[in-house]
Amino acid sequence: MKSTLNAAAAAALIPDGASLLIGGFMAVGTPEHLIDALVERGARQLTVIANDTALPGHGIGKLISAGAVARVVTSHIGLNPETQAKMLAGEIDVELVPQGTLAERIRAGGVGLGGVLTPTGLGTEVEEGKRVIEVEGKRFLLETPITADFALLGAWQADYIGNLTYTLTAHNFNPVMAMAGRTVIAEPDAIVPTGVIGPDAVKTPGVLVDHLVSHTA
Repeated sequence: MKSTLNAAAAAALIPDGASLLIGGFMAVGTPEHLIDALVERGARQLTVIANDTALPGHGIGKLISAGAVARVVTSHIGLNPETQAKMLAGEIDVELVPQGTLAERIRAGGVGLGGVLTPTGLGTEVEEGKRVIEVEGKRFLLETPITADFALLGAWQADYIGNLTYTLTAHNFNPVMAMAGRTVIAEPDAIVPTGVIGPDAVKTPGVLVDHLVSHTA
C-alpha cells in the first residue's frame, strides 16, 4: 500500500525554500487540504509553479496571502490582486509564461528532454534572455525544462497503490506535473481498494506517486 498521511504530516515533509508544482486551474483540481496544512505550519520561501495563483482565499491564493511564496512561475495572476500587489511591491518574484509553453516545459522536465522549441513569444518580452534557434528557416525560442522538489496533486480517487483518476477538467495540469516532481504527494477525495479504478480510467500511474493524503488519517 502507498504511504498514506494526513495533511499536516504531508506538509511537514516539505521544507521551507522548496520548489512546488501545484496542480489545478483556478483552484479546480488543487489539493486544498494540503495547502491549508502548509499555511498552518507557516511555510516560507516557497517557489510555486502552477497555471495560476487562483483567488484570495482559494487554492494557491491562500499561500500567497500567508506570505509563504517567494517566487511564482505561472501563466496568469490576473484574478488575484494580492499576487499583483506583492509583485509590484517586490515581495514576490513572478515569471509569467504562456500557458501552453508552461505545460510543455513541465512535460519536458518530466520526460527528460532538454527543452522545447516554440514560436510563442518571439518578438515580445517573453523572448528576453532566451536562446533563439532557427530550424528550416523558422525561428523558435528554446524553452528550458521545469522540474521541482515536489508535485502536489488534487485527484478524485486514488487506489491503495497510488493510481489516480480525476474528474473531468479537474485533471488539468495534475498528470503532467506528476512526471516532473521528484517527490509526488496526491490528495484524492477518496482512497479506494486496488481494482476499483479500471485500467482505462487511470490518468496517473501509482509508480509516479510517493504519498497519499487521506482526509481520515
